[in-house]
Amino acid sequence: MQKNPYAQYRNSQVMTASPAELVLMLYDGAIKFVNIAHDAIEKKEIEKANTNIQKASNIIEELQGTLNRKYAVAEDFDNVYKYIRDRLLWANVRKDNEILQQAKDAIEQMRETWKEVMRVTKNGQKVS
Repeated sequence: MQKNPYAQYRNSQVMTASPAELVLMLYDGAIKFVNIAHDAIEKKEIEKANTNIQKASNIIEELQGTLNRKYAVAEDFDNVYKYIRDRLLWANVRKDNEILQQAKDAIEQMRETWKEVMRVTKNGQKVS
């Protein structure tokens, strides 16, 4: 039986990605799930919206849990992650796309910040 070529490609991407690239993929996943939830709210597909908001929240929780607390910036990232999770929670409770957009905006900002970190550090590697 032949596997889905897209799934094989994604699996290959994950297996060969650097830790920094994996973080970027997590942000991309969170944004994808927020977008799906947004569309589901518009279509009144409550269960689908709930499922995808929870998936986005789980990704943010994972990112939050992997923060390296020995760096001061971890506190700032943690505060943003708390804000995002709060917005996702309330968007889910109220099925409110305005609140969901606030979460998405913050995730996108974190993604852009992470891309800049990757650029400055040459994909997460120490720069001498």
